Amino acid sequence: MTMHPEADILATIATRRSNGEAFALATVVRTVAATAAKAGAKALILPDGTILAGWIGGGCARAAVLKAARDALADGVARLVSVWPGDVLEDQGVAAGDERDGVRFAKNMCPSQGSMDIFVEPVLPLPQVVVCGSSPVAVAVADLAKRSGFAVTICAPVTEQSAFAEADRRIEAYALPVQEAGARYIVVSTQGRGDEAALLAALAVEAEYVAFVGSRKKAEALKSALLKRGLTSEAVAKLKAPAGLDLGAITPDEIAISILAEIVMVRRRKQASTTPV
Repeated sequence: MTMHPEADILATIATRRSNGEAFALATVVRTVAATAAKAGAKALILPDGTILAGWIGGGCARAAVLKAARDALADGVARLVSVWPGDVLEDQGVAAGDERDGVRFAKNMCPSQGSMDIFVEPVLPLPQVVVCGSSPVAVAVADLAKRSGFAVTICAPVTEQSAFAEADRRIEAYALPVQEAGARYIVVSTQGRGDEAALLAALAVEAEYVAFVGSRKKAEALKSALLKRGLTSEAVAKLKAPAGLDLGAITPDEIAISILAEIVMVRRRKQASTTPV
């Protein structure tokens, strides 16, 4: 039985989302005298610009849509691409590549000389909170992160994994992957059981945020130990310690709130800095 093209692209989208793979989805929302694609047509675009599935027309809009897809995947912001004949763009006082009120204009180079609008949205992996250790604060961070929309990865010895009821992924000890598809925020809360091992692993991988739950004095001692173990001063400087915003938190739940608040702040500030004005 042959799968309908729309069902085929929806199945591909579902598969890639479940695998945590980044892509952009382009959807034609309006056409006028453009015969290559009709409203509702979709295309799945990979970060390298490859159209993996679907169809949104030929050269009329392709270059502008692929650029919009790359930009959307870079900053996480959706875009609307409006394709018009050159003379219409001139009449409106805009040029190809201009953006106005959230709309990016492009010139139609096809013989049809029609117009079309394409909505380009990024589909990115969930941001991930990685919890190293199984202390009460670690358990509270994992629980709150899950309820706050983050994917949660637990890194702890097998004998400590049972402290966590739920997790999207579990890693034995601290063997963190060097790179991940989405943003990663690491919280080390080992409470004296494998502090150095966890920090060595956390500071050796790509992450938006690495924090240590513990006193400032203990953190400074660990930083000195890490430098003696061969870590560079630049790597050690990435460590945020003590973890979390200074809310005067005392209990594990309160400390977890301060840490998640700091993660949200770091995440949203980065998004704001890359969002086009």
